[in-house]
Amino acid sequence: MEYDALANVPRGEICLRGSTLFSGYHKRQDLSKEVLVDGWFHTGDIGEWQPSGAMKIIDRKKNIFKLSQGEYIAVESIESAYSQCPTVTSIWVYGNSFESFLLVVVIPERKALEEWAGKNHQTGDFKSLCENFKARKYILDELNSTDQKHQLRGFEMSKAVHLEPTPFDIERNFITPIFKFKRPQLLKYYKDCIDRLYNEAKGSKV
Repeated sequence: MEYDALANVPRGEICLRGSTLFSGYHKRQDLSKEVLVDGWFHTGDIGEWQPSGAMKIIDRKKNIFKLSQGEYIAVESIESAYSQCPTVTSIWVYGNSFESFLLVVVIPERKALEEWAGKNHQTGDFKSLCENFKARKYILDELNSTDQKHQLRGFEMSKAVHLEPTPFDIERNFITPIFKFKRPQLLKYYKDCIDRLYNEAKGSKV
């Protein structure tokens, strides 16, 4: 991602050291060795020094991956941009190194979706609206509008969307207690859906 700790605006992984830090993970020496190197705790957060001297967290190291054409994706920053879309309650962005574009699973804002349905003569409850092809197209168009406002690059824009009526929750092990996505668990659950979306998008469908 070309983060450079020696650039005019220093950016890079935040590492901490001091007597107040923890000594390691309980009974997980393997994890401790990964994050504690020469006394430095590698947080996995990507930080940027501010002119005031404050440190701003701008990304997560583990959530950076490469698309098939070689472009790197900082998925959390894209999710943050998409979350500004008023039709979105929550959004999970997915991509991998074997595909050239991103997909999204969206928990739509219920009131916004139902208002759209009323104005466009679409019937059904919230669950059936989430399965409606025109509703998916509507949400994707709204996301594309958000793309432009946040000046996302072409390869950062999603090409297909799945609408999910049930929120991501701790009970299904999709998020942590601090509401971070458990991406491997989400991928396992939505694997068939992802395969379908890639096939649809490659056929120029939503």
